[in-house]
Order: sequence, then structure tokens, then C-alpha cells
Amino acid sequence: MKLTVHQQIHINFLKVDAITNSSVLQVGSSGSIQSVSNSYNTGEYDEPAQPAEPLDQPLVRIPKLPIPEQTEKE
Repeated sequence: MKLTVHQQIHINFLKVDAITNSSVLQVGSSGSIQSVSNSYNTGEYDEPAQPAEPLDQPLVRIPKLPIPEQTEKE
């Protein structure tokens, strides 16, 4: 079966919070989506890296905001 799809897609705003290695972001139609995974040693390293040391503090400090007090309605 041969199917031809003509599309016009207008996106005014697209917000993507995160894309991981196994995520798929698709806009429009696709005949098939095939997964692919490639691992390259681009630095030509001969041995694994040393394990990372744990951090004492988080990478991003989140400011503590005061919670407004609620007043009772009369």
C-alpha cells in the first residue's frame, strides 16, 4: 500500500522540558521510527574514567522563600 501525506504544520510555541537518550519528539507523521544507539570513543581513551566523588551540596542552590501566613476569614 502506498500512502502519500502532505502536511502543513505551524507551531507558534513549543516548550520541551527534557529529552533523554530514549525519547522521541515527533511533529507530524512518520512512516516508521527506528531506534538507534551509537557509542563512540572520540577521545581515544584506553581505560575507564575514575569514579566521580559525591558532592556535599547540590549543584544548584534553591532559595528558600517565606510562606505567606494565611489569615482566617471572619
